[in-house]
Amino acid sequence: MAITSQAQRAGFPLTFEIKSARLPKQSWVKISQIRTLSIERIGKKIDAISSEELEEIIEGLNEIIST
Repeated sequence: MAITSQAQRAGFPLTFEIKSARLPKQSWVKISQIRTLSIERIGKKIDAISSEELEEIIEGLNEIIST
């Protein structure tokens, strides 16, 4: 899913604010923007989200695809 530091107008379930990560800027996961990337395009790991945040993101994804 795409991550952005641009403030989002859409709320949950389309976007989810990341609060626990140590990112350099306030960031949001764009749950509605699922992408695939080749391994070559993935850079170094910056941080990880909590299991609770991951569960909320999956819940948002389930809301989007179940409608």
